[in-house]
Amino acid sequence: MELTIDLAVLLAVIIYVRMRRRVEARSRSDQWLTVAIALAFGVLIAPTAFGHGILDVMGQLAQGVTESGSP
Repeated sequence: MELTIDLAVLLAVIIYVRMRRRVEARSRSDQWLTVAIALAFGVLIAPTAFGHGILDVMGQLAQGVTESGSP
């Protein structure tokens, strides 16, 4: 039996666990490590269909905010 884990899923779990911790207990280096892990996760998930879906939703959200702010 062979067990395989997708790296993006592993990073998502790590990000989830790190974000559940209390904010007051984090050092600056701990925050930078979380940012680096999140950036690596973003790079891994961007070319997937799920990443494109997120990009489309965020683009529509940004367009809606821009249009609602203009007179």
